[in-house]
Amino acid sequence: MGSLNNGLFGGFNGRVGNLVGYMLNGKSIIRTVGHSTKPLTTARKANCEQMTVVNAFLRPNMTFIRSGFRLITAGTDKNFYNEAVSYNKKHAVQGEYPNISMDYTKALVSMGSLLKADKTTISKHADGIEFKWEVPADLPWRNRNDRAMLLIHFPDARVSTYVLSGSRRHVGNEVVAIDTNLAESRMEAYISFIDEDATEISDSVHAGSLNVKSVEPENFSEEPQKNATKDSAKTTKTNKSDKTVHNKQTVKQQQAKKQVLKTSRSKKLNQQLSSSSYFSLHKGQYTFPTPS
Repeated sequence: MGSLNNGLFGGFNGRVGNLVGYMLNGKSIIRTVGHSTKPLTTARKANCEQMTVVNAFLRPNMTFIRSGFRLITAGTDKNFYNEAVSYNKKHAVQGEYPNISMDYTKALVSMGSLLKADKTTISKHADGIEFKWEVPADLPWRNRNDRAMLLIHFPDARVSTYVLSGSRRHVGNEVVAIDTNLAESRMEAYISFIDEDATEISDSVHAGSLNVKSVEPENFSEEPQKNATKDSAKTTKTNKSDKTVHNKQTVKQQQAKKQVLKTSRSKKLNQQLSSSSYFSLHKGQYTFPTPS
């Protein structure tokens, strides 16, 4: 049910029929809600998969990206989260449906015009994860006191650890404490800078990865396949040969039975000849008894 907050001619909050009203950056927004009955095409399935992958990356980093994209969307109708989704969906997704995944090296968790970090590295430290970045000799004085914003994302656990106001830029390093239970989990690290009065921020930079397990492709050599093919052909040939011999023996036995039964001997003799005691299955021949 929707509610009118500003009278009959004002905007409303909530749902009325297929309309949804809400406030966005001080403005009343009304949208329609519909359901498509058309079957999903491959392109639509790919789009849904891309959204799922991007949201799985951004949601654990909500607080960080709120600061990271706040300035770029200030004074507009855009939302910080939508802006983060839009950029990363377009630039940081790789693969084709249904094998779509994040390219963490291209992802952004902040966006701005401030000087970016350069030549970054991360490494394990006794107190957590140590970030390092280059401090140029000609670093402008106004950028010396920019604060580092540091993020460590754990893709497998879908959680993150971050520092929104770390070391000053001229220091060149910072250690971020992490949960010891995640010390061996995969990590994707990011760094950006924000100035002292928080009016400028830089694009984030992928600082590095840790504990990434590479999967080696199986080595299928051609020789075993050839040998397997040869063995299979040999087995098939042997089976066919055995089947042929068996069929010949069976035909020979049946012909021998018919020939004997057509003779002019007595019925008793035919019965005796037809019995197993006078017929050799092994040799496929009849053995006639000695007349008494």
